[in-house]
Amino acid sequence: MKEIIDRRSIRKYKSDAVDKKDIEIIIKAGILAPSAKNRQPWKYIVYTDEPKNHLLDEMEKGLIRERDGKQLLPKSQNGLPDAFHTLKIMREAPVLIIVENTNGQSPYKSIDADGRITEICDILSIGASIQNILLAATELGYGTLWIANTCFAYDELVDFIGISGQLVGAISLGYSDEHPNPRPRKSVEEIIEYRV
Repeated sequence: MKEIIDRRSIRKYKSDAVDKKDIEIIIKAGILAPSAKNRQPWKYIVYTDEPKNHLLDEMEKGLIRERDGKQLLPKSQNGLPDAFHTLKIMREAPVLIIVENTNGQSPYKSIDADGRITEICDILSIGASIQNILLAATELGYGTLWIANTCFAYDELVDFIGISGQLVGAISLGYSDEHPNPRPRKSVEEIIEYRV
């Protein structure tokens, strides 16, 4: 429970490098997560240094396109300022881990009900894997931020990375340069309902 209680979403990072062995330990924790039908639909692509900068340049192009040009998510435009802020956080973090659903496809493609159920189960599995990663990183003394704002630059990022699956998001990783207080949580009474 200690890492569950101590984990925070970190938005300020020190420039210190992250040891490659620690990255592997953290990702190994991710692959121990349960997955629907044991499909293990996750893949993690680790970016650092100049490759990370080039990746984020592509993300910035996508955010600008979404803001000033062809909007792929027109009903979500109020989230763009946060996405630009997240880009700054991603640039500061020494490590960025891209999360791919290897069984998935672009959210812009149609999908039948059977495919949708499989996708939901795979995304739930990936969420469990990401949580393991966040907790393992916390245990090793690192800070993390799980990021979904990649959605605004989906096509640009997928093309640049060269993946054939579904881009789920990213995780920033590094030594924290802040110590945020816990965020408010709903009480157990608000979120649990017994039917006995």
